[in-house]
Amino acid sequence: MQSFASLLAESVQRHGHLCAGQIIGVRMATLGCRLVGITDPKDPAFRKKLMVFVEIDRCATDAIESVTGCRLGRRTLKFKDFGINGATFLNLETGTAYRIVSTESSRDLAAGFAPDAPDARARQIEGYRRMPDELLFDVHRVRVRPDPCQMPGPPRRRVVCGKCGQMVRDGRELRVGEALLCRHCAGESYFDPVDEQKDSDPRAEPGTTS
Repeated sequence: MQSFASLLAESVQRHGHLCAGQIIGVRMATLGCRLVGITDPKDPAFRKKLMVFVEIDRCATDAIESVTGCRLGRRTLKFKDFGINGATFLNLETGTAYRIVSTESSRDLAAGFAPDAPDARARQIEGYRRMPDELLFDVHRVRVRPDPCQMPGPPRRRVVCGKCGQMVRDGRELRVGEALLCRHCAGESYFDPVDEQKDSDPRAEPGTTS
């Protein structure tokens, strides 16, 4: 695997700026790979052997993606919307998995590892860079059993929604009564349909007329 400095530079370039989350994410990813026996996740020999479950949609996740090469589109990066700054690294070949979570105490401890830094932001970034793993992270070996429909490769299952007719892949349909429905039709939609005849101007504010 590349050096920490090289991995961080690549991650910062992809993310757009240096922040404490980038430090945490790069360190979390390198530690996770090491624990599950992945020496270089971007090496073709390991590319299909690593799966990562991230638990937050913030800066550290971009760094984890950058370091590991795992992607949603490759089905090797899984997003669990738990709001926790943590991730689980799974070696698909051996079944070895570790969950790593950044400690809340590290926020207060960071400044002590970088007393020479010029300001609070710099102390946090440099402190996270210097802090030992055992203070920065809680690490636990875990067992992860991915469903076959979660695995990389072609879809294992396809179902047509009994209401809207959309194709649902990879076992994400829900059974409601006797019907198999997509999650939108089953009541888990994240959007509301718009009546285009009533709302012809997309710029109009809700409750106003053009």
